[in-house]
Formats: sequence, C-alpha cells, structure tokens
Amino acid sequence: MQVFYATQFVLPLPAGHRFPMEKYRLLREALAAEPDIRWQQAEPASDGELALVHTPDYIQAIEHGTLDPALQREIGFPWSPQMAERARRSVGATIQASRVALAGEGVAANIAGGTHHAYAHKGGGFCVFNDAAVAARLMQVEWARRGTAARARPVRVAIIDLDVHQGNGTAAIFRDDPSVFTLSLHGARNFPFRKEPSDCDVELPDGCRDAEYLEALEWALGELERRFTPDFVIYLAGADPHEGDRLGRLKLSDDGMEARDRRVFEWAWQRRLPLAMTMAGGYGHDIASTVRVQRRTYVVALAYWRRWCAMAQSAPTPQRRPPP
Repeated sequence: MQVFYATQFVLPLPAGHRFPMEKYRLLREALAAEPDIRWQQAEPASDGELALVHTPDYIQAIEHGTLDPALQREIGFPWSPQMAERARRSVGATIQASRVALAGEGVAANIAGGTHHAYAHKGGGFCVFNDAAVAARLMQVEWARRGTAARARPVRVAIIDLDVHQGNGTAAIFRDDPSVFTLSLHGARNFPFRKEPSDCDVELPDGCRDAEYLEALEWALGELERRFTPDFVIYLAGADPHEGDRLGRLKLSDDGMEARDRRVFEWAWQRRLPLAMTMAGGYGHDIASTVRVQRRTYVVALAYWRRWCAMAQSAPTPQRRPPP
C-alpha cells in the first residue's frame, strides 16, 4: 500500500504549542516494520491545483507570508517558509494517494492531511489548504480527461469525515456542488463553534461511547447511500474521537476506533469504491495513544488493500486476438 509523507518538513513552532507535530514522525516509525507499506515523499501541490479550490490571493499570501495577521492567527501556526511548503505537500500527498487508489490499488494514504477547516479564502484550526477538497476536484478533472468518466454525470466523490471536529471548510466549499457529498460525524459542542451545513451532519454529545458512535455511523452511511452514488471515497480517519484525546470530548475506546475504521473500509469495499485516507486530528494527552490508534487504522487499511490486490490478481487476463 502506498503511503505519502512530508514528515521532513517540520514547522518551527514556539515552545508549548499544542499542535503535536511529532506525531507524524512517530507514526511513520511505528509503521516502519510493515512490509506492505511503500513509502513515497509527497510532491507539493501546484498553484493551479490549489486554485481549483482556493482563491489566488490566499494562495499567494500563504506562499509569500503576507496573510493578514488576524487570519494567520486563525490558522494557529506562525508563518514560515516551512509552513507554506508543508501545506502544499500535505495537499500533494492526498492528491497522490487519490491517484493511486483510483488507478487500481483501491486504497492509498496520506500520513498527514485531513485539513478540513480550510475555506477557499482562509485557513483555520491548524489547516492551511483543504487537501481533501483539492484532491476531490482534481480527481474529477483528471478522471474526465482520461475518458474513464465517459458518462452523463461527473465523477462523484464522498468525503467521509470522522475527525471529532466538524469539517466546516469542506462543507462550505462543496455547499452547492452536487457531485461531492460531505458527511461529518463530530462533537456537537466542540470546535468549530459556528458550523457549516454538510450534506449529512451527525452531532454527538460529550462523552459519546463506542455503541452510540457506531450506531450513528451506521445511520450516516445509510443516509449517504440513500442520497448519493459515489465513485470514490476520501476518508478522514481522525484519531481525536478517542477517549485519550485532550481536544476530543468523546470516549471511544481503542476497539471502538478500530471498529469505526473497519466499518468505513467495509462499506467502501462492498461497493468496490477506491478510497484515499488521511489521518486528520489526534491530540492525545499521551501522544503515544494517538500513534497507537492511528497505527491500528493502518492495519485495517492494509487488510482492505490486500483484498483489492487479491481481486486484481484473480481477475481473468484479457485474451489477445491474433493479428489478421
């Protein structure tokens, strides 16, 4: 399974900053012994790719460090060249994972990403550019160019966002786009406190545990299927609904988080929907708990990637016709 990374681009954050930048390096180290993971450095998203979602003024302000200070504070990171480069590569990683999944591997991943608080014209909540939104739009363009989408409707993308915080930026970007379905399960009383309407929002109470969460997820997936027919899935597998998360306020156990992941992957597999995964949030009181949860997410993803491989290997080889 291909996993795209930009872990070498570390932001110079001030002492005591609450964003756990080291979790990406620790997760990669935790997965180092997995023989079926093929690591590839993410390429940066271009201006043209970012402009499928973001305004040119915002792209240039991030590139050159000229964003209004109030908007920079809303992102939560101080500007630096590393911040601008990492933001582009985080988008690039989700683009590359989407391409690989759609090209026949079925499952691929970005070890970071899930930056769902970024709007077209601004960022927020540790999110600079919206990687899932850019990847969704770009896959629609590229798929159509290849002729794979020779049909009466555009390629349809389902964004299944299971970060504990609502994907407000993603919801706003696709508000009037019937070719993308946004689904978000999130804490009702958590950030962002002013939410945007997704196509399907499920608000969960503080302290929500495994059974209640999984019941809500089952309902939401049924609602997605009732209202939309996707061709491709982008999955934000946030670790922050976990009971050990300091920003999450929900109470899912390790087993509950794994059951969540299995349900999403099984839902996509049963419909033979390629899936690109991003890791989104995770802010454990003990960073090791976040890494442990995310590692189990990768174990689930690998199992379903192997199913796609087995299906490809068992497919009959087309017979060549002899020359006339």
